[in-house]
Amino acid sequence: MPHRNSIKELASFLSKNAAQQTRSTGKGFAAVFNIATGLAIWCSEAMTLALVLFVAWRHNVRNEAYLYWGLGFLLTGIGFAMIALRGQVPSLVSVEIGNAIALLGQSAWVAGFLALDRKKIEWWALLPPAIWLAGVFLPWVNTDYSNRVVLYNLASATGATALAMAVAAGDMRRERTRIKLMGVFVVQGCLCFGSALTMAVTLPSDIDATNLGGVSAMASAFLLTIAFALTCRLVMERSERHLRAMTLTDSLTGVLNRRGLLGYFEAIQERAHSEQRQVAVILFDLDHFKRVNDRFGHQAGDAVLTAFARMARQYIPNHIFGRMGGEEFAAFAAVSDQMEAEAIAEAIRTEFCRLPVSTGEAIVPVTVSIGIALAASIEANIDKLISAADRALYAAKAAGRNCTVTFGEAEAAAPAPATPSPTAGELVPTIDDQVEALRRMGTLSRAG
Repeated sequence: MPHRNSIKELASFLSKNAAQQTRSTGKGFAAVFNIATGLAIWCSEAMTLALVLFVAWRHNVRNEAYLYWGLGFLLTGIGFAMIALRGQVPSLVSVEIGNAIALLGQSAWVAGFLALDRKKIEWWALLPPAIWLAGVFLPWVNTDYSNRVVLYNLASATGATALAMAVAAGDMRRERTRIKLMGVFVVQGCLCFGSALTMAVTLPSDIDATNLGGVSAMASAFLLTIAFALTCRLVMERSERHLRAMTLTDSLTGVLNRRGLLGYFEAIQERAHSEQRQVAVILFDLDHFKRVNDRFGHQAGDAVLTAFARMARQYIPNHIFGRMGGEEFAAFAAVSDQMEAEAIAEAIRTEFCRLPVSTGEAIVPVTVSIGIALAASIEANIDKLISAADRALYAAKAAGRNCTVTFGEAEAAAPAPATPSPTAGELVPTIDDQVEALRRMGTLSRAG
């Protein structure tokens, strides 16, 4: 019996010991997985993304957003690697400096989003590492693991809020992906702040604080992965929009090309119909442009085209203005009557006459001839209006150039003659003509 009792006591002791080891091993495994494995996975992912972004920046050095985002992932990877070495390197290096570097990575991400929108880097981008460094050396924080985790989560929540602010600073209406991206950062900020608040209230043990911090860190890493995917989508959508704009824009002058210009005609027609206005097509042709190229060189000709496009665009309502080809430009406008269309054309013509176009060696004298065609919004046809405006432009050239000729609704609707008439259309009197007419009337009245 004594022997049998000894065996029972030994079995009971081994059973209790095994249970204690199992519970201890489970906690240890959770801590090791949350800290070591999680940090290793995140470090490798961060370094990979940093390399990809640096390569992208190398191919497009003008886009500093790639550089800042790459630095953000690099700093985060280095910081977490230093944290993972806790116990093997001095505490100052692994805890204070490692976490500061990781949080500085968030600041770099904020700078990247600001750089994406061509905005200057704001001071609040540096708040995450600043909050950490301001609090970690306080005695009740530095010596208490749970308080350090609370402080880190508060700093990380601040970084997520700064990221949401940087994303929201862009054009939210044109880039709808920003709304989802901002939402991800808001959720991350709430997660980090909620984790910090929970730990501050419950005062967990070091093991529980480690597990809670590990869960929060894993969730943040998952959200950052989603944020990176949304950021890639945002950049791709912006690139597609830029490429689409390039196909509709004249590379020299920066205004719409013929394809882009014609694509806006229906919008102008609908606007004119809703506002009970007429549709006006205004054609511009620079006078003696070949002589400018021959005398001053093609660079001077390009300067003239660019100067005219930049100046004329300012006078066109809604800027539906573009280059049809060569030295010919066009504008579409919804106008109340013929007088408004003529006022726009004459303002451009007179301003261009006074515009000094310098080639660096000489001032190039330039003028422009203008043809206008009008039609009711319901009856407006792009081909007929351009054809009528072209005939009006031909009449302006025949009238001596540097003038404006208008085709009203009846003339614009009429079929094009086989041979354009140089006397067709209505020649718009220039300001000088009007002043001269008033002088003659004054002379005749005094003579009478």
